[in-house]
Amino acid sequence: MLLLLPLILVSSGCTKDAPAQTVYQMGERAATGSLSYNVVQTVWKTQLGELFNLRSPQNRFLLITLSATNGGGSEVALPFFVLEGPNGKEIKELENGEGVDNWFGLLRTLKPAENHQGIIVFDAPLTSYRLRLTDGGEPGSEKLIWVEIPLRIDTDTSISVPTPGGR
Repeated sequence: MLLLLPLILVSSGCTKDAPAQTVYQMGERAATGSLSYNVVQTVWKTQLGELFNLRSPQNRFLLITLSATNGGGSEVALPFFVLEGPNGKEIKELENGEGVDNWFGLLRTLKPAENHQGIIVFDAPLTSYRLRLTDGGEPGSEKLIWVEIPLRIDTDTSISVPTPGGR
């Protein structure tokens, strides 16, 4: 029995736990590596653009207003972002910002101490998500964090309800 005790202690120290996922709420400063993010707002849309230049999604457009700040000493490139659904399905950010004012853009390089704010766009089913954010490291070795994107549908307050008698 005494011979087994050291063996048990050594083998118990060999198991490696998976790193805990760091999850933030919208509006919180979410930091990973030299980057910090803040998810400011979300809006669901059934179409984008103007009268003769409308875009329709397969599902719905989810517009997320996001700011990113590089607090490090070197330039960092941001990839396109990914949503993770409740069923584990991943939805990649759209690479076309047509019809979106203040779109985050295609080229996403942040210089040291630079802050960039804009809107990222997804074509996604109507549900809650987690937005996956990166520290800007090489794909496969980057550090990840997540921001909860709860399902929130705003009501249109500009609709007027007719009163009896037409007044």
